[in-house]
Amino acid sequence: MKTSVIVRFAVLGLLWLLLVAWIVAGTPRFTAYTAFVIVASAIIIFVPMYKKYVKKK
Repeated sequence: MKTSVIVRFAVLGLLWLLLVAWIVAGTPRFTAYTAFVIVASAIIIFVPMYKKYVKKK
């Protein structure tokens, strides 16, 4: 994997973690809906990148 791809994953991962922390800190309690939003956002962000850059065949 190229360095630029690793940097992209790292930047998006850090941004995603910051947004997840913001969501968790802003909700009065952790619910199933909050967990769903976090998991869905991870799938939307990371699966296409994985398919494009890591799983090249």
